[in-house]
Amino acid sequence: MLLKLIACNVFMREACACIAQSPHIIDVEFTELGEHIHPEGLRATLQGKIDAASQSVKGYDAILLLFGLCGNAGVGLQARQVPLVMPRAHDCCTILLGSREAFKEHFGPNPSMPFSSVGYLERGDYYLRTEQDGEATMHFGDAYAALVEEYGEEDARYIWETMHPTLPGAEQHQVVFIDLPETAHLGYAEQFHAKAEADGKACLPLPGNIRLINGLICGEWQPADYLTVPPGHQTSGVYDFEEILRAVKV
Repeated sequence: MLLKLIACNVFMREACACIAQSPHIIDVEFTELGEHIHPEGLRATLQGKIDAASQSVKGYDAILLLFGLCGNAGVGLQARQVPLVMPRAHDCCTILLGSREAFKEHFGPNPSMPFSSVGYLERGDYYLRTEQDGEATMHFGDAYAALVEEYGEEDARYIWETMHPTLPGAEQHQVVFIDLPETAHLGYAEQFHAKAEADGKACLPLPGNIRLINGLICGEWQPADYLTVPPGHQTSGVYDFEEILRAVKV
């Protein structure tokens, strides 16, 4: 197959490793890390790249999106003449951990727990992925707006605060580093630990897994792990721990 991959450059190393092993021909285009802070802008950027790939004379068999919900940037993306395929994931944390089950196990009680990876240290102006990414105030963005639209302001606030609790005691100062075997030799886990310690934070290392990235790039699109959006359909958020995203007719 001839495939177009559109990915955040937080996955630069992992995606390139998988492309080298893929049986398919992959054209890849990366977006800059941090665009999820402005989900409407990221959505527009992704749709523009999807449209360009759909109109390409190359005739792609599918367009692969290495993104999740990502602050709702992954919601409302339309497949034109070419199907879209993307992981069922809340954000890059799920993708780096390799499964929704691992995300639910480690982040279910606190989906906003700060985390990092090799890509954040290499590509970002900040070493740690937080809800604010270093800014002084939280930007609820489209994710919160979607809750307001569905449940109303009062219920949306309750749901948001339930999903983003204030952690007790030492847990407020805990940060996670997702370490993948493919990049462990680079020593970024040690660099992260030193930075976290200097900031007075306790570092919790978690093993990452390249499984979801590799499956996407190698064309192993099991419906349980990947959403396929047929032409004439668009992505819609489910916001649970299982389906996460679905395709609906435009």
